[in-house]
Amino acid sequence: MIAIDLDGTTIDEQGQASPAVRAELRRAQQTGHHLLVTTGRSWLTTVSVLDHLGVWPEYLVCSNGAVTLRRAPSEPGGYRRIHVTTFDPSPVLALVLTHLPDARIAVETEDGTYRYTHPFPPATTEPVDRQHIVSADELGSGPVARMVVIAPDRVFADFRAIVEGMGLRDVMFTLGWTAWLDIARAGVTKASAAESIRSERGFGRDRVLAVGDGFNDIELLQWAAARGGRGVAMGHAPAELLAAASEVTGSLAEDGLATVLAGM
Repeated sequence: MIAIDLDGTTIDEQGQASPAVRAELRRAQQTGHHLLVTTGRSWLTTVSVLDHLGVWPEYLVCSNGAVTLRRAPSEPGGYRRIHVTTFDPSPVLALVLTHLPDARIAVETEDGTYRYTHPFPPATTEPVDRQHIVSADELGSGPVARMVVIAPDRVFADFRAIVEGMGLRDVMFTLGWTAWLDIARAGVTKASAAESIRSERGFGRDRVLAVGDGFNDIELLQWAAARGGRGVAMGHAPAELLAAASEVTGSLAEDGLATVLAGM
């Protein structure tokens, strides 16, 4: 089972994968390896990447593990949501607004739609013309799969210090490369979702490979490497991920993912 992150691992900032990466992904799937996409993206923006890659894995792990989908060609987008883990966003929302009053916040609901306090970058949630802007009170009404917090005007180091000092409890939170924060129910990670699929499909723990480049891949690489599998960090990954990995490959610019796949 090959679990791959998308942004920064498979595709660049323009949503493009290199010819080498696309070729190796197709070869891996054609030779019988089980591809699993594990991403912080919403399911909608994840599915939009697959046509470009030319691969359609049986399972997708989206929203950093909160949403799992299975291939269903008859469904819109070609996938069906089979598992969603939710939490009450109200306490977290109050903390965020107290510590980051200038933040832009979005929540993903159980049915895969979003609500926003302000417009969001469309690449990872929804197109701008589909973004439903609401008040903070409405944002926190009802269970959600995840909350996304961005502060475009904040320096990352300052943003990180504020987030780590918030006192977030009973939730999982991961930082992005910029002033971007993902929040989900406690215990929900890419790794927890990948483990459920691994167990269901019967793959041995030594038959697992995971490749990633960001803070939200730390648990995934640790899980992959824990019992004889491989947890591979991209060469440009932050120090925390490099420390969690069992191997390091080249950077995105160096086709690090293609290098790993070519060796299988």
